[in-house]
Amino acid sequence: MVEQVSDIFNRDFLDAIRRMAHIAEYRKGNTLSHIERIRGYCFVIANRLGLSLNEAKIISYASQLHDIGEIVLLDSLLSGSGKLTPYEWELVKRHPTVGAEILWGSSSPIMKAGEIIALTHHERWDGTGYPQGLREEGIPLGGRICTLADVFDALTSKRPYKEEIPPEQALQLIQDSSGQFFDPSLVKVFTNHFDEIIEIRRMNT
Repeated sequence: MVEQVSDIFNRDFLDAIRRMAHIAEYRKGNTLSHIERIRGYCFVIANRLGLSLNEAKIISYASQLHDIGEIVLLDSLLSGSGKLTPYEWELVKRHPTVGAEILWGSSSPIMKAGEIIALTHHERWDGTGYPQGLREEGIPLGGRICTLADVFDALTSKRPYKEEIPPEQALQLIQDSSGQFFDPSLVKVFTNHFDEIIEIRRMNT
């Protein structure tokens, strides 16, 4: 993940990643600001965890692609407005695998990280996630970081099927799920630097 490539953070390349991510998010009614928030939250978590600047930037840019696999889903499966049938739920659970398949085989460190994050951002610390049922540190770090950022953004964002909740309430829910859904060490970092998270949300709302 820390491979040095001269144009790894080329502005045009990063813009292309951002807009490619928006293709998947657009169908859910998400804006580019959602992608910017995810990137920002992931950077704060990774950077404050003690990763190098390059590692934190790679994870943060790659995280924008976490839901790229959702481009294969029908709009009705993205709305979240009704209870899914068992068959529909199985289709939804395939999107991490599809996302990894879309991103597979790239030589770009960001795309490689994106492949891993796309595949693992619905895994849970206690092993109850999908698609592989990974648990604890068996889940790649990028996936664990993106999980936390993505859940926080989902909780604090209005959707056609739900209202947003205040950031402080979302933080409490995340803290209550530490060691169950989330890596406790990441929840601690997230809590300790929550002022930075709030600032990112303020700037991208």
